[in-house]
Amino acid sequence: MADLTAYLDDAAHFPGGHAAGIVFPRTIAEVAAAVASAGSVLAIGAQSSLTGGATPMGELIVATAGMNQVLEETPATITVQAGITVAEMQQHLARRGAWFPPAPTFTGACAGGIVATNAAGAATFKYGSTRDWVEAITLVLADGSLLRLRRGEITAAAGSMMVAGVRVALPTYRMPAVVKKSAGYFAAPDMDAVDLFIGSEGTLGVIVDVTFRVLSAAPNVAVALIPCQSEEQAVRLAGRLRDASIASRTQTDRGIDTAAIENVDRRCIEILVEDGVATRENVSIPDGTEMILFVQLELPSEVDAARAYEQIAAASDLSTDAALTRFCRMLSEEDLLDVATLAAPGDGRRFRQLIAVREAVPAGVNQRVGIAQHRVDPRITKTAADMAVPFEGFAEMNAIYRRGFESRGLDYAIWGHISDGNVHPNVIPRTYEDVERGREAILEFGRAAVRLGGCPLAEHGVGRSAIKQELLRQLYGDEGIEQMRAVKTALDPAWKLAPGVIFERHQ
Repeated sequence: MADLTAYLDDAAHFPGGHAAGIVFPRTIAEVAAAVASAGSVLAIGAQSSLTGGATPMGELIVATAGMNQVLEETPATITVQAGITVAEMQQHLARRGAWFPPAPTFTGACAGGIVATNAAGAATFKYGSTRDWVEAITLVLADGSLLRLRRGEITAAAGSMMVAGVRVALPTYRMPAVVKKSAGYFAAPDMDAVDLFIGSEGTLGVIVDVTFRVLSAAPNVAVALIPCQSEEQAVRLAGRLRDASIASRTQTDRGIDTAAIENVDRRCIEILVEDGVATRENVSIPDGTEMILFVQLELPSEVDAARAYEQIAAASDLSTDAALTRFCRMLSEEDLLDVATLAAPGDGRRFRQLIAVREAVPAGVNQRVGIAQHRVDPRITKTAADMAVPFEGFAEMNAIYRRGFESRGLDYAIWGHISDGNVHPNVIPRTYEDVERGREAILEFGRAAVRLGGCPLAEHGVGRSAIKQELLRQLYGDEGIEQMRAVKTALDPAWKLAPGVIFERHQ
């Protein structure tokens, strides 16, 4: 038997992982045979789950990493096996200049995993989540049978749909009207059957291959790091960029085309300084900076580094009307042009430096959690939320995060995707009691997010996390959970697939 040790936890380090065994299928037939013969099954890919959803609890592990082939391509699509990573898929697409837009930040995630969690990335503001790019999926159902679904083939009517010969009554709850939501089963009056399985976290079927829509060409990207003197200024600038970008997409003149705006707060900035990241990456952060924005701009294909820097220099020339010049004028109006750092298209070294600064924030927080776990109390774990609210409620929600942490005496850092109203408030624990108080705060945040029309489970899913399962209950109530359980029972009567993920069988 294969050594199971490396497969008994995921990126969440959820405790207690154990398995009945493991198989490494390379074909659909091998997946079907494993599922049909097992008492319970957990399909895994990269095990990059931050919720414990890829940690086995006695199931047979079906590890799909060996199913990593490109099966078919058209100019507008690519069909891949579930185990291919996003990075591998992007590299393959790059050979013909194509690109998969909604890729999550962690490109080591597998195709099956990003579909199972409806993963989203930095550029969701422009491109949407994984759901928006799935054209077809193939699944192995709980009895080992095969189900192939293509968009438009099966849709709901009168609150239900026929799936694999089974009448499935759909949940009646209304999902939050935000772009990021990975919160249990998708439900809408006229929904497509494909959408039932996207975001279902492996509880309704084992994904074996996926057809994604792709773009024929990757965008021409510039990245700007913008230190803001106040959160108010940062939110105002983000709002202006959002408005200008939304307007540009409905006009022939592209104007300012922002794909993503990310943010880090004052505590994150302190971590960057403490860890020497800003100095190492040659990035200047002025004293008094309260929030940094990272803005991803898409420019016309003909704009190379030389032309981009010419357009930046022309910011004061009102006769120049290039997209990058408009962006620089907006920064100038906020007194931010002189402190901003920009990596123009083709300036790979500067681009990598700015991305390294952004990525150093979660790495720095995770390092501090690990040190506290090792030196103070082994029960200390990462304690964080993943919530999205409509942009109009972003400032209010951010204030709620701060009050909730500070009223409990907690050290914390907040970063995320301001363009989507989605951030990750993280506790920086000093004691195990900080972890407990942080969990209390997160439940408080969940109630506030729901009140503001948001989703307390935006990107990472629900998994086995008790706190995330409680957030799901806050969102949909007991009735909504029971309706999801009914969907599960209809398609998986023995609760064979990923039992305990999203919800337990019984209350």
